[in-house]
Amino acid sequence: TMAESNDPPSTTAPTAIVGIDLGALTTKITLGQKYDHELVRNAEGGHTTPTAATFSGKHRARLLGEDAAEMSRADGNTVGMLDRLLVDSLKSDADNDDEDALAAFRRFQLLTSNEQTLPKVYIPNMEEEYSTTALMGMLLGRVKRNVIATIARLEGGKSSDNFGNLHFVFAIPPSYPQSTRNALMDAAFAASIPNSSVVDSTKCMAAVYERKFGDVEIENLEKVVLVVEMGHARSCVSVMKQIVPNKTEESKESADSGSMNDGTTGSKVEVLSTVSSPTLGAGLIDLSLYHHFLATHPSLSHHTPETIKTNSRPAQRLVEGCRKLKHLLSMLPENTVTVENVGKNETDINLTCSRELMSQLCQESVIDKLKAMIELAIEKAGGKDALGEIESVEITGGGSRIPMVQEAIRNAIGKGDDFVFARSLDDTSLAFGASLIGIPSLAGEDTEVVLDAKRDEHRAQLLEAEAAMSQRDVQLLQKDEIRNHIEAHILELRSARHSKHGSLLPSSDDFTSYLDGTDDWLFSEDCDEATLEQMEEKWNSIQTKTQDVCGEYLAAKKDEADQKDREMEQEAQLAAAERQAEAAMNGDDEVEDHDNRRLPTKRRMEIVMKNKNEANELFSDRNYRHAAARYAKALTHCTKFFDLSPVEEQEVKDVKLSLYLNIALAYIKLEKMDNALQSCNDALKLDETNGKALYRRATVLYQKRKFDDAIKDLKKAEKLAPRDKAVQKLRKLVDQQVEKQKKKEMAFAKKMFG
Repeated sequence: TMAESNDPPSTTAPTAIVGIDLGALTTKITLGQKYDHELVRNAEGGHTTPTAATFSGKHRARLLGEDAAEMSRADGNTVGMLDRLLVDSLKSDADNDDEDALAAFRRFQLLTSNEQTLPKVYIPNMEEEYSTTALMGMLLGRVKRNVIATIARLEGGKSSDNFGNLHFVFAIPPSYPQSTRNALMDAAFAASIPNSSVVDSTKCMAAVYERKFGDVEIENLEKVVLVVEMGHARSCVSVMKQIVPNKTEESKESADSGSMNDGTTGSKVEVLSTVSSPTLGAGLIDLSLYHHFLATHPSLSHHTPETIKTNSRPAQRLVEGCRKLKHLLSMLPENTVTVENVGKNETDINLTCSRELMSQLCQESVIDKLKAMIELAIEKAGGKDALGEIESVEITGGGSRIPMVQEAIRNAIGKGDDFVFARSLDDTSLAFGASLIGIPSLAGEDTEVVLDAKRDEHRAQLLEAEAAMSQRDVQLLQKDEIRNHIEAHILELRSARHSKHGSLLPSSDDFTSYLDGTDDWLFSEDCDEATLEQMEEKWNSIQTKTQDVCGEYLAAKKDEADQKDREMEQEAQLAAAERQAEAAMNGDDEVEDHDNRRLPTKRRMEIVMKNKNEANELFSDRNYRHAAARYAKALTHCTKFFDLSPVEEQEVKDVKLSLYLNIALAYIKLEKMDNALQSCNDALKLDETNGKALYRRATVLYQKRKFDDAIKDLKKAEKLAPRDKAVQKLRKLVDQQVEKQKKKEMAFAKKMFG
């Protein structure tokens, strides 16, 4: 069937239709018509959710979707490309090699079975095996939470308890077998989504195209459209025909095979043919570059297939470097990237490549196969003579943005370099189309799915296991929150000795020993094994103890904080009054940044510097909050320059760099480390060798206890400024913390293994 559903008979309308495109790297999600097909954001605000899951250990919550480790840095406890693990056989419609080349680079352990079942994955941190269906159910549980959060936001913050009745619609390639379709719906059931459907991706594309061009007024129009989608690990080519009949025919029944029209528009879109490959994707370009550099790069000559296995950390870093190089070559004809710690003696190496070389390397593995898919799709649609002119080519997916891929498409259909691709379909089109189609049974689709007793039992087991894991995650996250409170409390008391009120702290060895003992307990097996109730008791006892011995210090700190809050409130009131006065002078109702004037460069720079100078004064007065706001305003004005000369561009770049460094310092003073980290990252995008930006980011990473990352920045800063005392001092502090952490890990290992 073209569409399948596991809907139980129900008279209750779903809260929302949710269209889902499960990609190899990321998953895109959109809501249905009720919410105007809103794109679902993840918990970090991103528009996609990584198709991955990380297991940090028996005493840590699962990290799902956007929380999972990046695949380039992952180990055997992170499972990526979850959608592909549900496919028991990667068969292509084209006469292509069906070997999944990306599978060799997996770092997790896939356990295959002789039985007719999907494989399992062994997770070392958990000492457990999980079925691939269960892993997908874990990811869909995270997707569900993101969907509910998005709906709650759109509903004005209503209680999320009202948004549980969802219907998931998955867009999947036509080549995916029935076992995959069943596994997806079973995984949704495990995530407490009893209502779900599976629809072919080509129908989703057709639905979107018809939605965008359904109101065409030209009668008797028959336009042939080629749609080429290339993702990271799969590709699909479709030939569609857009038909606009005579007005006298518009009222006739329009239930033609493959048509997405519901009779409400004058235009219909018919799918004439589809050819899909579950193994051809842009990821193969990364691997072609990987094998090329491994065979030819002088600094990699010491490696053999035995010394750098495809699932090793160095291989992952090299593939990631090749992926970055591929992206850069989509914008420039030649480029270079640096890959850390893969050369001799773990040295950094530079990878340089041109578009021409990349095309040569990918001729057989990518270009020829894509052209064969396009030719087969045209042949299945009736051939070039029957189809006539292909008037439009829609390209979508990350791979379609690569110049050599676009050239291959043009060559396959006999078009020249001047042929312009249509871009009406974007990377969210599959999810959008799935949400447009909605519940297949309501659209007249055959949705019958057999649920026998064995499958019902399997689903019940999946649901029970996921519910238990979710409850475990909740408790472990609560434990982590208490652990963080304790760690921050102890760290504050340790570092407070030299603070303003440090003289109020006890100076006895007993107090120091108490802090050391509490710190050691945080890294002990007892802490890991403690229940939530025991953690709460421990935190309460620590607060009671420190209140008894540090009462004067804690009271002084509270008074200081209260005074600061009062001052900030007064400053806020004063700033509001100033804004109202400024608005009255300008005759405006509000003083928002609506300055979209095309001012001369000199005048715009004067505004930027005025805000920067005011921010500097505020910073000098320790008014960090308002200083940060002024720096941000100056940065906003930096986006409003136009028609700059190269000299002017460099001047604006230098000012922006200074502003990012200043606002980062303001955020550090305000203890807003996430904001500070982002500002440092922005500064380093402008100048990756800026020593001050590296030092500042290392400071933030130290505060966030990300010591390994801090050391990387400090090493770079030391090369730039070997005698900088601030860098040397911070490096010493970081090294002390790393050494301390190693000792605790060794002590813990000794307890574990004797």
